[in-house]
Amino acid sequence: MKAMILEKTGPIEASPLRLSEIPIPEPGQGEIRIKVSACGVCHTDLHTVEGDLEIRKLPVIPGHQIVGTVDKTGPESEIHQIGDRVGVTWFFSGCGACSFCLEGRENLCSSAQFTGYHANGGYAEYMTVPEGSAFPIPSVFSDADAAPLLCGGVIGYRALRLSEIQPGGNLGLYGFGNSAHVVIQVAVKLGCRVHVFTRGEKHRQLARELGAVWVGAPDELSPTLLQASIIFAPAGPLVPVALRTLEKGGTLVLAGITMTPIPEMDYSLIYWERTVKSVANTTRSDARELLRIAAEIPIRTVVQEFSLERANEVLLMMKNSELKAGAILTPA
Repeated sequence: MKAMILEKTGPIEASPLRLSEIPIPEPGQGEIRIKVSACGVCHTDLHTVEGDLEIRKLPVIPGHQIVGTVDKTGPESEIHQIGDRVGVTWFFSGCGACSFCLEGRENLCSSAQFTGYHANGGYAEYMTVPEGSAFPIPSVFSDADAAPLLCGGVIGYRALRLSEIQPGGNLGLYGFGNSAHVVIQVAVKLGCRVHVFTRGEKHRQLARELGAVWVGAPDELSPTLLQASIIFAPAGPLVPVALRTLEKGGTLVLAGITMTPIPEMDYSLIYWERTVKSVANTTRSDARELLRIAAEIPIRTVVQEFSLERANEVLLMMKNSELKAGAILTPA
């Protein structure tokens, strides 16, 4: 099969991913094999390829927003049938025995494995995954349109839940990329008044189209105090900025896997029981819930499709903010 393999991390400008022909993997016990039809490209892939994240497995095939069809099942696999259309997220597996796994918080498991990082992902024609970590894709979505839901969408949904925003509340979104353009649609469906902080005019226009009641620059104050805000941009200086427009008792959620240093700030910004939370990965229940809600709305995604062989080029475009929408790699 064709796969884009990372053998050594390095600047994406040097095209560290190599197109290779390797054997089709065989599913193990409790696993399924998926014939990949679409794989979203994520900033976490870029962090992996460039070595911003400590790499635990080399060589590795990146990619963790995967949609495809079950092609083969391993021994004792009972959830999915051959021909089922499924999606795979960042969460690959947990130990299943620690307190976090037993409480349904497997995202915090110390032995957790992540797709395209610890285990080979979707920058390939085929992949294997524990069958409990693959989720049915609602028929309302095409393969390409479903892929962005499986990382940015799920992470954004978890951030929204952790924000504890209530229907009718004022919610702030800092940055308006893949995650935010999914979250705003869920929040609007809940009846929230969404305030979007972003620089790009195209992003501002899309935010208005998707229901934002106010749009401004990241350093602006919204016209009203917010009950909750989510920062999607990996910019630590936004933390004190966002806290300044947060209501007493409000919650600020940091949704990035990495963030630049948070500057020293006055204690008054977190006084009045304001809370700052981070999002660490996602759970399988997050994925199931988000896919159900996404189909009910239904959520609109905006994607650009590229061939698998262009993975290095697409990641460079992402690094340079040249993508017009969520990027999708297709093996065919």
